[in-house]
Amino acid sequence: MTTEPHPTVAHLTPADYEAIARELDAIRDEITADLGERDAAYIHKVIRWQRGLEVTGRALLMASSLPPAWIAGTTILSVAKILENMEIGHNVMHGQWDWMRDPKIHSTTWEWDNVSPAEQWKHSHNFVHHTFTNVIGKDNDVGYGILRVTPEQPWHPVYLAQPLYNALLAMFFEYGVAVHDLELDKVRTGKADPEVTKEKLRAIGKKIRRQWGKDYLAFPLLSGPQFLTTLGANFTANIIRNVWAHSIIFCGHFPGDVEVFEVGEEQLDGETRGEWYVRQLLGSANISGGSLFHLMTGNLSHQIEHHLFPDLPSNRYAEIAPRIRELCGKYRLPYHTGPFGRQIGSTWKKIARYAFPGPKRVPAPPRAPLAGRRPVAA
Repeated sequence: MTTEPHPTVAHLTPADYEAIARELDAIRDEITADLGERDAAYIHKVIRWQRGLEVTGRALLMASSLPPAWIAGTTILSVAKILENMEIGHNVMHGQWDWMRDPKIHSTTWEWDNVSPAEQWKHSHNFVHHTFTNVIGKDNDVGYGILRVTPEQPWHPVYLAQPLYNALLAMFFEYGVAVHDLELDKVRTGKADPEVTKEKLRAIGKKIRRQWGKDYLAFPLLSGPQFLTTLGANFTANIIRNVWAHSIIFCGHFPGDVEVFEVGEEQLDGETRGEWYVRQLLGSANISGGSLFHLMTGNLSHQIEHHLFPDLPSNRYAEIAPRIRELCGKYRLPYHTGPFGRQIGSTWKKIARYAFPGPKRVPAPPRAPLAGRRPVAA
């Protein structure tokens, strides 16, 4: 699962952090300098395939009263929605393809097939999450504000039901993502600006109306007497997409050996680039698999590489992954990876375990400022 059992970063010196930063910056610079026609051809091909699949799926659902057409159309539409959200939307909005200067495939113009407004997602995800990865109190993705996923989070009886509401979150994940930028903790405690919250809610409502109008009104109406079966197919495709996205994202952030960090503002302010890189390494996990699997995950199966280089095109992550793993071995750092079944099982085991009080926190040994705790057994 990792290059060493119970890895720690206490052995790293300031010189090591500087060397890690130099080596990772060199990989980034090398890939950036090599971007060109084959990368542009890749994203254009994926978009063509995704749109072709969506048209095919929706065409089949014009006969959705026939069970074979319903099954085939729903399956194909689910795949199209997964591709649009994972490999296209998520990565385009990260700015991975901005270097092409194509206004149609640009982080400032893309609006994805999801109830979460793109601008709000880019703030909560691109800025907050990727800047403060796994820092308790700063990264709202640690438990998404409703789950206890680490002993550092105080236990409350409400967490007893978290396996149930995590299942509900998986089914309706896009709505959880939609309200993520509201920072509900601040809303509950009165720390959020009411006008800003109202403006965000208006944007969310507008996006929900747009998505519902498309999936639950316009396309079902186009299918005529198949209105109800087409509506059900669209609803099912959205649920399948949501469960898949939830599973892949949780596997990249919450398996048992992924670490979290308790640090103060002064440490964050003084964090070096090398320390930031190491925090990404310790706070992310990969999922092993083949090329089709990686495509369907939006290459977030290479979550480690994505957290190190969030704006590098996703088709390059598989290429650099062996080099990142080699670097981890060189500096005796963990490289968390494993098959999908193991990673999702570990994630759900952690969610079930931390629904209950404990375990006791393990005191961290002396180490560099942003190095995390030792992993605690789930």
